[in-house]
Amino acid sequence: MLYFWVIIGYLVILIGVGAYRSRYVKTQDDFMVAGRRLSARVLVGTLLATWIGSGSIIASAGLAFDNGFAALWFDAGVWVAIIILYQIAGRVRKLAQYTVPDILEIRYNKWARVLGTVVTMVAYTAIVSYQFRAGGMVLNLITGISVDQGIIITALFVIGYTVLAGMISVVYTDVVNGVIMIVGLFVALPFLLDSGGGWSEIASRLPDAHFEVLGELTLLQALGYSLPTMLLLLGESGMYQRFFSAKDSATAKRSVVGWIIGTIIVETLIVFIAIVGRGLFSDIEPEMVILHSVKNGLPVLIGCLCLSAIVAVIVSTADSFLLVPSTNFMRDIYQRFINPNVSQKRLVLYSRIVVVLLGVIAFVQVRFFTRILEMAIYAYTMYGVGITPALMAAFFWKRATAAGGVCSIGAGMVITILWEILQQPYGLPTVYPALGMSLFCLIFVSLATPKPDESQVRPFFD
Repeated sequence: MLYFWVIIGYLVILIGVGAYRSRYVKTQDDFMVAGRRLSARVLVGTLLATWIGSGSIIASAGLAFDNGFAALWFDAGVWVAIIILYQIAGRVRKLAQYTVPDILEIRYNKWARVLGTVVTMVAYTAIVSYQFRAGGMVLNLITGISVDQGIIITALFVIGYTVLAGMISVVYTDVVNGVIMIVGLFVALPFLLDSGGGWSEIASRLPDAHFEVLGELTLLQALGYSLPTMLLLLGESGMYQRFFSAKDSATAKRSVVGWIIGTIIVETLIVFIAIVGRGLFSDIEPEMVILHSVKNGLPVLIGCLCLSAIVAVIVSTADSFLLVPSTNFMRDIYQRFINPNVSQKRLVLYSRIVVVLLGVIAFVQVRFFTRILEMAIYAYTMYGVGITPALMAAFFWKRATAAGGVCSIGAGMVITILWEILQQPYGLPTVYPALGMSLFCLIFVSLATPKPDESQVRPFFD
């Protein structure tokens, strides 16, 4: 029960921070972009803690359990994406907007905003959903309560915490969560290696394929993991929202440097720990390898630290991905089309109500998938092929037109849904047909329609 009370104590502290910070939430800027005053140091912490969630701790670790170091294909797409984001972080901050659909309307038109919001809400509630499942798995492991009960507890906490103070609270607790996560993982690895008799002994228990570039994956499968993660991050609304929250353009750009260094280190460390865990506990559920290794392979105090770190990153990711679609709905649907003159006080109130509603929708989706990896790839693909091609074209291709952008977003979303309904015909991962159609529509329709007005293009290339 020590594990349980340590984690509960940690969550109570987070609630206290959220309650304290909620006093500073007075305006739309406070709730959605933390008043646009974040430093590079805070941005690095929140970017890292937001991205490293159960997609890494559970899904990527499970892939490493099955395929060894080939699981780094899942992470490699992220590293490429962050390098590209470095090129545009400063320009994003100069736009001084609130959401990715804001960007899409400036560059294309209002229909791009609407479709972008729909895609974001569908994909992000799915991502929040598997954070709930991951939280349920952690609570099941440490307390013995059912996974379903753990999911309910996690959902209630995440929704309540996000409602309290929005972005201004999330980013500061993310910094603490990021530090705990890094310390916990670094401390765990040498203890696990020692308990297994050292790396040589552990390696002797693993299949030879665990040390090959592709493992037991084909190149098509490996890229099927890399592309969705890369595409998601290139257009990930939470990251753009954090760039909008920076105090200036230079700060936004500097934060990306620390972010990529931290991400490479942490994601590689997670894969390494999962492989060591496979050598120690070969007969467990693959996606439980990190949790099981921490609970059963470490001294109690170190285990408490690591489990707190895991809970921290799950909470950080869940509240961030829940905040984004609520922001999108209020900013890009309600304020844009329904009530443009809504007061700041009511806007914050309604934003909190939407957080609750979307949290319930995310909770319902838990039943749709059996493994977190499946949920992650579906959500990553939905957002990555729906939003990212049009968004990247906004910053890198002056010839992209409104018609091309809108068609690209719609085609990516529709093909993703259809290919999943058809259960991936011919064994072809959904990302390939969906991305292909999205890019085809973007390029072909843009070239077939008149060039965009210079006023639409200039803000993105200045």
